[in-house]
Amino acid sequence: MIMIPRRLTAALLAASFACSAALAQDSAAPELTLEQCINRALARNFTLEIGRYAPEIAKDGIEIAKGGYQPQLSVTGATGGNSSPGFDSRSSNLRVGVTQELYTGTTLSASSRLDRSSSDPFTVGSLNPAYDADLTLSARQSLLRGLGSEVNRAGLNRAKIGLDRANLDYKATALDVIQDTENAYYNLAFAREQLAVRNFSYALAQRLFDEAKIRRDTGVATNLDVLQAEVGVANARRNVILAEQSVKDRQDALLALIGQFELDNAIGTVRFAEVSPATPVFASSYQMAKQNQPDYLSSLAAIEQLKLDLKVAKDDSKPDLTVGAALGLSGTNGSGKDAFGDALDRQNHSWQVDFAFNYPWGQTSGKARYRQSLAGLSREQVRLKQVEQNIELQVRSAVRSVETNLESVKIATLAAKLSEQQYELEKAKFDAGQSTSRRVLEAQNDLEDARVNELQAKVSLQGAISTLHRVEGSSLQRYSVNLP
Repeated sequence: MIMIPRRLTAALLAASFACSAALAQDSAAPELTLEQCINRALARNFTLEIGRYAPEIAKDGIEIAKGGYQPQLSVTGATGGNSSPGFDSRSSNLRVGVTQELYTGTTLSASSRLDRSSSDPFTVGSLNPAYDADLTLSARQSLLRGLGSEVNRAGLNRAKIGLDRANLDYKATALDVIQDTENAYYNLAFAREQLAVRNFSYALAQRLFDEAKIRRDTGVATNLDVLQAEVGVANARRNVILAEQSVKDRQDALLALIGQFELDNAIGTVRFAEVSPATPVFASSYQMAKQNQPDYLSSLAAIEQLKLDLKVAKDDSKPDLTVGAALGLSGTNGSGKDAFGDALDRQNHSWQVDFAFNYPWGQTSGKARYRQSLAGLSREQVRLKQVEQNIELQVRSAVRSVETNLESVKIATLAAKLSEQQYELEKAKFDAGQSTSRRVLEAQNDLEDARVNELQAKVSLQGAISTLHRVEGSSLQRYSVNLP
């Protein structure tokens, strides 16, 4: 808070009435703490609400990646006929099958078929209608390309890492929102205290103007002194108007961060937080940043994704050799039930073993895709080093900024005290007839600037601390925030 000498008490009292009138709407609301603002922002901020969809989309990406390795049910059927003079035939078929692809590269399938045929007239001794049924089991295994679960699980593992990265991006958004909220909160605190300073200076200027008129009427001062004092009142009033505008703008900025369409809501008292004089330590802040910084962790996850892509590209560059085997049972009878019974008696059976070999001549496209994947991985590894260096630079800069602003607050506070004493001295000279209203106004302006500079130093310090916490990625822990 600003410390005022006793001889300025009367002027401060007058200024407080003016300031209270300007902030009447806000004073009716309860005090709003920074923690309350953070909680409201995390619950109702538009940017965070938009960011929540990314993890949901990434989570469904995992289910999509699993889709190719889930059982696939297939049902096919057809019916038709053939007619000619003196002859008519009908046929129909139905096939039901289940296929399962395993992460080992094996494809298993089981199917059953039932065919029905009839003719008119029918051939003596033949079944009419005739039912053909079969049961078939088959397996196919790749021996070169797509062999083993590591390659076949690459898509699923990539999707899981994608979910981790989406959560990291959401965490980064939350950290940004917290930092923006902190800055908006302290900017509003600055704007309100600046308005109090402007009103205080306005009251001093008005008092000087009244005294100048009295001194002119008694022959001690001139019309020029009165005019100078009047100009001082006008300038002070302009500063009050600008400060009031700043308060409203900063209030809207904070409300936009912590709510949705709540710009007409009143905001209670906001305060500068007490700052510990202890300076941050680079080593601990840097270590914390590498453990918590979402951008750095996301780059690490991106490298893992690219390693999976490289494995897939290397596997795709191999020739394709697959072997398969199938075993079938079949039966024929006058009804579907009897046809399946004959098939299960295993009197009629069939088997097959096959292979297929494919090799694109030269494998130029496969090798090119592998080189692309390798280059992409190398590029991301270099980018990770760049991110790590940027983090170090950001931490170094943030630590220095906190150190500098701690000293700036001390200096600005000392300068404000000096300006108060200088103003008091100049005002005493004016009361004794040894100074002019112009010199008093200059001392008053210096005092006003010194107090605003002190407030600005406090805001800069809070902003530097907020930036350091953002770089460290520690804001969530400091406010005990658990993200979904």
